[in-house]
Amino acid sequence: MNREIEGKVIANYKEEEENMILVFVQWCVNHEIDPSALYQIAYPNQPVNDKIHAALDQTVPKAEAEQIPDDLLMEILDFFGNYELTQAVYEEVKKKKKSNY
Repeated sequence: MNREIEGKVIANYKEEEENMILVFVQWCVNHEIDPSALYQIAYPNQPVNDKIHAALDQTVPKAEAEQIPDDLLMEILDFFGNYELTQAVYEEVKKKKKSNY
């Protein structure tokens, strides 16, 4: 019984992690940012996560997408311990705000 619960917890975490990646990738699409390039900025010593490429197939064009608030994305990334990626997103948001002035 204990292994069954453990398996469900792991499966749930993986599903939530995939949702987090999808939100990140859709946010990038919405802001015309290459998610793989942004990931490499955050984690230069790691190969690009294959799940990012898979998530690209699930995104919708910017014109059809719901807006994802910057703060929400950063909270989700932080929740999953992606602090470096949160910082990279923050820097992109800062650049975008600066260029709008």
